[in-house]
Amino acid sequence: MKLHFPLRLLAAASLAAASFFAQAADVTVAYQTTVDPAKVAQADGSYEKATQAKINWRKFDNGADVIAAIASGDVQIGYLGSSPLTAAITRKVPVQTFLIATQIGAAEALVARDGSGITSPQDLVGKKVAVPFVSTGHYSLLAALKHWNIDPSKVQILNLAPPAIIAAWKRGDIDATYVWDPALGVAKENGKVLITSGELAKFGAPTFDAWIVRKDFAEKHPEIVTAFAKVTLDAYAQYRKDPQAWLANQGNVDKLVKLSGAKASDIPLLLQGNVYPLAADQVVSLGAPTTKAITDTAAFLKEQGKVEAVLPDYAPYVSAKFIPESVSYTHLRAHETRED
Repeated sequence: MKLHFPLRLLAAASLAAASFFAQAADVTVAYQTTVDPAKVAQADGSYEKATQAKINWRKFDNGADVIAAIASGDVQIGYLGSSPLTAAITRKVPVQTFLIATQIGAAEALVARDGSGITSPQDLVGKKVAVPFVSTGHYSLLAALKHWNIDPSKVQILNLAPPAIIAAWKRGDIDATYVWDPALGVAKENGKVLITSGELAKFGAPTFDAWIVRKDFAEKHPEIVTAFAKVTLDAYAQYRKDPQAWLANQGNVDKLVKLSGAKASDIPLLLQGNVYPLAADQVVSLGAPTTKAITDTAAFLKEQGKVEAVLPDYAPYVSAKFIPESVSYTHLRAHETRED
């Protein structure tokens, strides 16, 4: 009996310690309704298994809201576009970009409503164009107008979140929108695509989506960030090894539809319109290329009056140290059908 009491105390202490560490590893992750292969891993609970953390997934409609939640400490890991990311780190929000989620192609586009009178870019003058401000769509819209030599002040640019864009489009309150799914799919039902983000990239205005993490969380739990990156990259590798076979699996498509709100028929085009970088690509990109892209975006945002100044160095906000080393990526890369 004398042995049982201290053993019970030891067991209780161990349980309390386990509970403490489990609680310490809890993480809130902000995701958006973009279409990407990693949504399947999210639906399957693969992130929880790999990180051994309790993940609270929170859906956001735009990057500005994601940044606000991360800055407040409510969210530790978040998904957002390059424009809101640039605006955030220009204001020195303490985050690091640890993964390039996608190089945006056809997944974001400027769509003009049928019957709006917009048949060419110049017809946008005087029209109502909705876009979430400080988003990649907003950046791309301004870049497109600059490319077409259209003064933004001559276009009625409205700040609407994607759900509000869907409602406004259905009511006929707006003439055009630069947005992503599911709002993009709704607009394309009775609208014409004027330009995609992939096409804009060829004109010198590339955009990308990224996963970022609060620096304090990354310092305390680097293993969680690394595991999170590995699950994402595994999902990308599985898709890029054989995109057609991946899409032939109806379960994959159904999970994307559930988490993105996109139509099943649109999934193939949306996936094919983006580039999902594998580990080897990430190691290269998460350095000078991403730092330069952010610097260029910051210069553009300053020119447009969206940020007050450009930082002298954006490198501290980008890191490849959480990219796991794995021979499986090299193997898959050698056999994949490259889309870029």
